Amino acid sequence: MTPSKKPFPTQKSELHPRNLHRQRYDFPALIASCPELAPFVSPNKYGDLSVNFSDPAAVKMLNKALLKHFYRIEQWDIPAGYLCPPIPGRADYIHYLADILAQNNSGQVPRGNAVHALDIGVGANAIYPIIGHISYGWKFVGTDIDPVSVSSARLLAEANRNLAKALDIRLQKEAERIFNGIIKPTDRFDITLCNPPFHASAQEAEAVNLKKQRNLGHLKNDDKPVLNFGGKNHELWCEGGEEQFVRQMTQESATFAQQCLWFTTLVSKKTTLPVLYHALRYAGVTEIKTIDMAQGQKASRIVAWTFLSDEQRAQWATTHWQRA
Repeated sequence: MTPSKKPFPTQKSELHPRNLHRQRYDFPALIASCPELAPFVSPNKYGDLSVNFSDPAAVKMLNKALLKHFYRIEQWDIPAGYLCPPIPGRADYIHYLADILAQNNSGQVPRGNAVHALDIGVGANAIYPIIGHISYGWKFVGTDIDPVSVSSARLLAEANRNLAKALDIRLQKEAERIFNGIIKPTDRFDITLCNPPFHASAQEAEAVNLKKQRNLGHLKNDDKPVLNFGGKNHELWCEGGEEQFVRQMTQESATFAQQCLWFTTLVSKKTTLPVLYHALRYAGVTEIKTIDMAQGQKASRIVAWTFLSDEQRAQWATTHWQRA
C-alpha cells in the first residue's frame, strides 16, 4: 500500500522566474537525454519516480542528465570525492547576477561575450560558468587553489564545443589570496561570484553533515556519514570559516575597485552579514545589495557591492557591453 503524501506544487515558486528548474524533475525526459540515468531512477515510497539523493553516484548522474538536457553539455564528469553541486540553486545565483547587471543596463540583461564574469572557486565541476555561458553567452574566468579542480574544469571546457572559447581557468597559487594574483592589470570584470567554504574546520563540516543526515533519516546513530554531494576539504572549510573568507574578499576587492563593476558572494550564515557589512563600509563601497535566496528548506543570500558611482556605472555599461 502506497503511503499518503503531502501534495507538491507544480512549480518551485521560490526559484528565480528564469530558472529552468522550477518544475519537478521530469525523469522520462531526462533519461531520454541521458540514458545512463535510467538505472538510478525508480519509484519512491510514494510511487513517484526519483533517485536516491543519499547516493553520491545517483546525484552525480542526475547532474549529468540535467546539464545535458537543459544546457547541451555532452561531456561532464568530476573526479571522485569532489563537490557535485545542486544545479537549481546554482542557476538561481546566475540569474540574480543577471538582474544586478540589468539594473545598470536600462533593465535589460546584458548578453554575449562582452560580459566578463570571474568565478572564485570554480571547482572541478565548473557549474557557474556552464550555466552563465549557456544562459546568457557570458565569458568566464574561473579560479581555484586546487590543481585537480583546475585540470578538471579545463578538461570540461575543452570537451564541450559550446564552452571552448568561453572559459579561462587560472590556478590561484597563493591559497590565502582571493583576487590578488588572479586579476591582471588589463582585466575588466562586470561581475564576480563566489560560493565560499562554509565551515571553519574539517571537524565542524563533518559534524554539520552528520546532524543533517540524521535529521533526514539517512543515518542511524552508529552509521558513518557520506556526503551525497561530495566535497574536498578546501571546498567545505577554510581557516576562520565563511566570516573570515568574506572579510578577506572585501579587503582585496578594494584594490581592484575600478576593474570590476560588481563584486558578489553567497552568504550562507546570517551571522556573517553584520561582519561583512561593516567590512564593506570600512572599505568605502558606494552601494550594497542583499538578495535573499531559498531552495526548499535551505535559505541563503547574495551580497553584492560596488565602488563605482552611479555615473561611472552608467559609463561602464556604455563602454563595455556595446562593443560585442
